[in-house]
Amino acid sequence: MNDQEKKAFSRRQFLATTAIGMAGMSFIPSFISCKSKPAESDHINLGFIGMGRQAMFLLNGFIQIPGVRVIAGCEVYGRKRERFAKFVNEFYTKNNVPVQVETYEKYTDLLAREDIDAVVIAVPDHAHAMIAIAACKAGKDVYLEKPMTFTIYEGQQLIKAVRENSRILGIGSQQRSDPNFQHAIKMVREGRLGTIQTVNAYVGAPPKPYDLPEESIPEDLNWDLWLGPLPTSIHFNNALNPPISLDPVENEKDWGAWRWYKEMGGGFTTDWGAHMFDIAQWGLDMDKSGPVEISPLGDQSQYIRYVYANGVVMTSEPFDEANTKGVKFTGDKGWLEVSRGHFKASDDSLLPPPSDAPTDNTPYETKIPHQINFIDAVKSRVDPVVPVEVGHRSCTVCTLGNIAVDLGRTIKWDPAAEQFVDDADGSAAAKLHYKYRDGWKLI
Repeated sequence: MNDQEKKAFSRRQFLATTAIGMAGMSFIPSFISCKSKPAESDHINLGFIGMGRQAMFLLNGFIQIPGVRVIAGCEVYGRKRERFAKFVNEFYTKNNVPVQVETYEKYTDLLAREDIDAVVIAVPDHAHAMIAIAACKAGKDVYLEKPMTFTIYEGQQLIKAVRENSRILGIGSQQRSDPNFQHAIKMVREGRLGTIQTVNAYVGAPPKPYDLPEESIPEDLNWDLWLGPLPTSIHFNNALNPPISLDPVENEKDWGAWRWYKEMGGGFTTDWGAHMFDIAQWGLDMDKSGPVEISPLGDQSQYIRYVYANGVVMTSEPFDEANTKGVKFTGDKGWLEVSRGHFKASDDSLLPPPSDAPTDNTPYETKIPHQINFIDAVKSRVDPVVPVEVGHRSCTVCTLGNIAVDLGRTIKWDPAAEQFVDDADGSAAAKLHYKYRDGWKLI
């Protein structure tokens, strides 16, 4: 992660969103007006699987939603279990709510609890599908962090698990709940830009081979469980699961670095692609489809290049000198750019209307309308704004980009059949999944 990205979520911002880093919990102003606490039977009992940095952001939102009670959590790192329990118990004690959270090392123990209605899964990408499928089979609804899965095959199997078990699954692509992004898509889908010709969706670089030095495994970290289905040849480095301290208080200084290495993650292609390619897919009305041709860096372009059947070309090329992570739609009648906190267009008539909402300085990951949408979906049994099929299609775009980069050549894809085209040697198809190590299974 470069200096610019590290600054995006500063140490001060992270501490400001954790109960351990401040005297109490500050409620998000935009949520104060929500309806009163529902009847006892309407409570949603929530469990968290993963207790790292992202989970703490999500917890700060979910725990404030009326009718939600966080009653359990799971994490392979002992100190993070302690931090989570302290956070939750202090919050409920302060608010006179009779809840005592329980924590577990193994996710199977948490899923075995019949009193848990839904789980929030915020673990490294390689464990997303395996845990989410197990949760569906255990009768739990799922809020799953993006990108949805590590491989395309995993996504296909997760869709089956969700639908066969009649579960609600929402993906943490929270930009779809952001008014700026919603307005941008409205302008595109209403034809205000004319016929879309190109899309710039800047996300950053693909993953690189793992090159961190081996370090000693902390005594309270179960490294074998952290690896899960990944090969044991991957050695530990503290950057993969950043350490914390409870006395003195010291939270994570960086995001888990596993995401930047191809053995464990998808680089910026999936980490930010799951946000920005997702917005592009939405705008292009491709939530049930995808590109048909994908070219890697060095093959026709210095950026990943996606071609859709209708001729639209999307690249991972920046649209400004600041290399803003965002999306620019260009049509034959105009253009617009949208990112977090930024909106620019070729004509003022394309800009979103002024907002009367008070300025909210909380970190982006802490804003909770997207989480409220998931809880409403659980109660109504109606799909949330980003259901499993949409999450899979957006994740597939990301993964296809990395497959093209891995192979070093342009690949062709049939989005309807979800199969590669002109893949005579099977080299592309071989990357639809990988072999889990002994003792671990997907389904």
